[in-house]
Amino acid sequence: MKKILLCCAAGMSTSLLVTKMQNEAKNTGMESKIWAIPVEELSNNLNGVDIVLLGPQIRYKLNDVKKVCNEKSIPAEVINMVDYGTMNGKKVLDFALNLIK
Repeated sequence: MKKILLCCAAGMSTSLLVTKMQNEAKNTGMESKIWAIPVEELSNNLNGVDIVLLGPQIRYKLNDVKKVCNEKSIPAEVINMVDYGTMNGKKVLDFALNLIK
């Protein structure tokens, strides 16, 4: 099972992207847990996480997020702005899976 955590500021648009990613994973038969949280809650939500993706609106927090994630050897990156803006669940899921490998 792949566990993909998305971090955002408020969560409304990221929740929609989570749904699209979950649907894409389901369509390919992949077992996954994909969810979103406010970035302030990151350190309390890293158990078992395979990757952390940041919404582009909080890309300025990437260095802080990487510091927290590096302690647990979890990769962290910013979602491509175009993929985020178009809510392209397939591309974002593929991006996450490539970073996990």
